[in-house]
Amino acid sequence: MYIVRPSTIEDASGIESVIRDNHARISSLPRKREKLLERIEHSMTSFATKACLQGEEFFLFVMEESETGEIVGCSAISVNNDPQRPFYNYRQDELIHASETFDIHTTVPILYLTHELTGKTVLSSFAIQDKLLNTPYFDLMSRARLMFLRQFTQCFSSEVIVELQGVTNEEDESPFWDSLGRQFFNMDYVMAGYHVATKSRTMLAEMMPPHPIYVTMLTSQAQAVMGKTDERAKATHKLLEKEGFEASPYIDIFDGGPVLMAKTNETRTFQHSRFKQVKGGKVTTGPLHLVANKSFSDFRCLLAQITDGMGEVVRLDGSILTALNVRQDDEILYLHLTK
Repeated sequence: MYIVRPSTIEDASGIESVIRDNHARISSLPRKREKLLERIEHSMTSFATKACLQGEEFFLFVMEESETGEIVGCSAISVNNDPQRPFYNYRQDELIHASETFDIHTTVPILYLTHELTGKTVLSSFAIQDKLLNTPYFDLMSRARLMFLRQFTQCFSSEVIVELQGVTNEEDESPFWDSLGRQFFNMDYVMAGYHVATKSRTMLAEMMPPHPIYVTMLTSQAQAVMGKTDERAKATHKLLEKEGFEASPYIDIFDGGPVLMAKTNETRTFQHSRFKQVKGGKVTTGPLHLVANKSFSDFRCLLAQITDGMGEVVRLDGSILTALNVRQDDEILYLHLTK
């Protein structure tokens, strides 16, 4: 059985393995053990205190194989509301250059460095073992975060965003970074990602030029990948679109990857999930559902078979109740997997 739960210090080695072998690059979690432990401790504090909207909460979830204890995936939610640490992106826009004398009007695409997305809730750190790609557990690892958001909306913003990995080649080179960011930092894309994960994304962003960037002055390779998702993140992109996330005018300042946005209460998970009391029993039939307990600090989410009726009670197998740390007649949140 695979269970999504809050991460602990004991998960560090498993998380390292997942992000090291993940098919897509994860820039929001450092590979350096010391820094990763700091992120896990930050998450543990956020779960323990339930300090809603203080500006710097971070919730890191892992997916564990219950029989072996193996960590097979991770994902996170960040409360991005600290005015001292703005969340920078580029906003794609246009300028019109006009001359009445020559009767010429030219529209020029530009990039504005902006921190307009500061205050939005951010989904990040999604990684999963390759063997679980294209399985229901891919949905579980990603959407468990939204099951958490669904229950504790007061702790998060009304909009949620996701930065997807921009296009890189097999050598981990980013055409967008090489054409723009590298002109201001003496480091390659991999090193820039290291600084973002271990030090400060804000520091690097603040050293970027504050004036508009004319897109036409970038290389053709950089222009071609702006707002595009890397092939290794296409499955995640597709899942988020199903959830209701849409493209925005913003792109990542490092690799030019797209920023997707959604109203929290308009996501499919929010719209279609339901609360009901639970009864234990022997359940061997019924469609797969995402099922979560209502605990903040001891959140649990997994896949289970449920036959949902018209009443106010659903029945779950006794082993599922145990895995969720819920008792008879407790309330759970559940969602049909295909919705």
